[in-house]
Amino acid sequence: MPAMSPTMTEGGIASWKKKEGESFAAGDVLLEIETDKATIDVEAQDDGILAKIIAQDGAKNIAVGSPIAIIGEEGDDISGAEQLAAEAASEKPKAPAKEEKAPEAPKPEPTSEKKAEPPKQEKQESKSELPEGDRIFATPIAKKIALERGIPLSKVKGSGPNGRILREDVENYQAPAAGASATPSTAVPSPSASLPEYTDIPVSNMRRTIGSRLTQSKQELPHYYLTLDINMDKVLKLREVFNTTLGEKDKSAKLSVNDFVLKAVACALADVPEANSAWLGEVIRQYKKADISVAVATPTGLITPIIKDVGSKGLASISAEGKALAKKARDGKLQPQEYQGGTFTVSNLGMFGINHFTAIINPPQSCILAVGATQATLVPAPEEERGFKVAQIMKVTLSADHRTVDGAVGARWLSAFKGYLENPLTFML
Repeated sequence: MPAMSPTMTEGGIASWKKKEGESFAAGDVLLEIETDKATIDVEAQDDGILAKIIAQDGAKNIAVGSPIAIIGEEGDDISGAEQLAAEAASEKPKAPAKEEKAPEAPKPEPTSEKKAEPPKQEKQESKSELPEGDRIFATPIAKKIALERGIPLSKVKGSGPNGRILREDVENYQAPAAGASATPSTAVPSPSASLPEYTDIPVSNMRRTIGSRLTQSKQELPHYYLTLDINMDKVLKLREVFNTTLGEKDKSAKLSVNDFVLKAVACALADVPEANSAWLGEVIRQYKKADISVAVATPTGLITPIIKDVGSKGLASISAEGKALAKKARDGKLQPQEYQGGTFTVSNLGMFGINHFTAIINPPQSCILAVGATQATLVPAPEEERGFKVAQIMKVTLSADHRTVDGAVGARWLSAFKGYLENPLTFML
């Protein structure tokens, strides 16, 4: 298994483009290798024949340096390839640096037996071809790095067998002080450029889970998006009155705009229960209570603690419970039952000044509401002498799963949600 990038540690076989016993020429695509980022073609560096495939199509998690095939020259006796492949497959993978000497055909440790002739003959082929003409022999990773850095391979001295250019040769190449002259190569004729400084951050289990779940959601769920502007003037005035009253009893007890948002979400879900549902394959499960997941950013990633049965709770209870869960989330002390489940999610980036965004649904839920910042906006006001006024407008976007929530249903839910926030006293009825 060749290293197709400096950070690659393992790969998979997407498909072999040549069959066992089939010959190939230099430049032919032997196989496709799957890395963690892409599927890459692997080209043959020399003419030969594919004697035996060790790692079949679809093989996964093959360590760099592990044998994946045995190759030889045209006319070779490949009757011993089967046993040679079995011996190679039983060996531990070699270090990537050693494997780069022949990336398209990792070889087992040399022995005195004649069955190991195909790898030896490959070396002999290189010996005979190197002196003929101007052909440059380099490993695929060496070619890739040279292309990225604009290094002409004709200027690099190879340290591999018979002068083959290895990865280390390209990485250690120093351009002449006066600058390299242009070459007939198609590579960018610029001086060697060093990579920018970087730090590799290990992927945590949490980040890996977030990545896999959200990727699955975006690929499998038919998202659609509905955006609406909401006048928050009455909410802000009512919030100010409530906070003044609460502050007299407990200075730390203050309601946030998000507390009103969560209450309005629960009320709207009671009016349009189709939005409070989940796709379970054979059935659509419609929930009777609004258990709302609230997106909370933590040092290790996003997590969504759940406020249970929001519709039955007052604003003060919602606020207190939300703050307690957010603190536990940031401290990494949430229990599984406090973040697993939920029937609807709210993600609010308004505190960061973001006025509009779209969020990815958290399956198996059907909806997630993206809440932006409240901003002063000029709006038409025929009753005013000037014909307009300044209103505090908040933009929200509903992401919905079209399998469970049709567009008209999503529109009805947003209309109900807007009605509750523009007339917040209805929370008390």
